[in-house]
Amino acid sequence: MVDGLIAKSLNEALEALDNKEYQIVAGGTDMLIQNRSHSGMNIDYKKDVLYINLIDELDFIKVDEKNLYIGANTRLETILESKLVPQILRDVVIEMASPGIRHTATLAGNIGNASPAGDSLVVLYLLDCELEIKSLTKTRKVLLKDFITGVRKIALNKNELITKLIIPKINLTDCYFHKVGPRLSDAISKLSFACGYSVENSIIKDLRVAFGAVYVTVVRSREVEGKFIGQSVNDLKANLDDIINAYEPLIKPIDDQRSNRVYRKNVAINLLREFIENIKED
Repeated sequence: MVDGLIAKSLNEALEALDNKEYQIVAGGTDMLIQNRSHSGMNIDYKKDVLYINLIDELDFIKVDEKNLYIGANTRLETILESKLVPQILRDVVIEMASPGIRHTATLAGNIGNASPAGDSLVVLYLLDCELEIKSLTKTRKVLLKDFITGVRKIALNKNELITKLIIPKINLTDCYFHKVGPRLSDAISKLSFACGYSVENSIIKDLRVAFGAVYVTVVRSREVEGKFIGQSVNDLKANLDDIINAYEPLIKPIDDQRSNRVYRKNVAINLLREFIENIKED
């Protein structure tokens, strides 16, 4: 039988993690599904559970000159309603969860779940999200792209806790998020796509593309993006086949109950093509 501890402060949570291994739960919306009891009994957790949903010091949205900071315990609904949050991140929140889930779930939980189909991840990769991670004796920062190492695999030590998301302020001319699924907020994505660009005097100054649910982690290649930054918008569109060819080998979806790999790859390429074709010169 597993035990549960409800932490009332960050220090209490870190002390608990320093002494014992726990399954960390904030909103618990993913955990409820993964650990549900098919007999209709209590949740069938496999490890002792540390509840952090009452830690107020992890519930915040703040900004400074360089970054946006979102606490690990901040609910999706709070993020959706905040004018401090970039529109593209608010767009993904409205599509990733129903109202009931939004009042409970957190971005940090979506990150910790590390599903390739996690809707928020594709946008957070696009925005160069960084995580602050704490233990009782140490604080470190790690880029999200380095934190998620595989399907449900994360670079988090047993005595550590995600405490905040750090999102750099970036000035994009336009950006958007697109989710492909049978329904929107109530369905897991078949695939997702996020993109953005910045143009000055018809020259591409920034170009960002990210795909979700087409590989074991979110696909974003700064190497590929860098090849096309500095080109004119017209040249970028003229070289559309070069961009498609650069991304094509990086997109390696699988067949599962939600979709098949051929469909996913074709849709991903079509979304990329549409994005490039619709870039505006100014």
